[in-house]
Amino acid sequence: MSGSDIFGIVGSALAAQNARMGAIASNLANVDSITPPGAAPYRAHEVVFEAAPVTGMNGGTADMGVQVAGVLQSNAPPVQKYDPSSPYANTKGYVTGSNVSQVNEMVDLIDSSSSYSASVAVLQQASRIDQQMLASFQVSP
Repeated sequence: MSGSDIFGIVGSALAAQNARMGAIASNLANVDSITPPGAAPYRAHEVVFEAAPVTGMNGGTADMGVQVAGVLQSNAPPVQKYDPSSPYANTKGYVTGSNVSQVNEMVDLIDSSSSYSASVAVLQQASRIDQQMLASFQVSP
């Protein structure tokens, strides 16, 4: 791996975490959504990552980065709340809501945000190293 390939590797990680944060935002937006009887409730989206070759600055594909393999719907059961006054209640008085856990989504958001921040820090450090290396080749007057 050359020093310039780090930008491709970290860039792939940033793109993957960006996709994960987008799914988390969608899940949080639908945490309290409900559905009429017989309709399918919102199901939490879960982003799946996989290792993938990254094209480096020299055009090679020797290094591995990360990419989104897909987005799955959670198989957790939907939430059932007793609210017979709701127009969305079934014949037994229960309203079907999304299976999104706000607590789990916030934990995932913190994890994804930390990973994103760490990747940005790696990019900043790699950039500083590149700048120092270039400065070391400059001739002083």
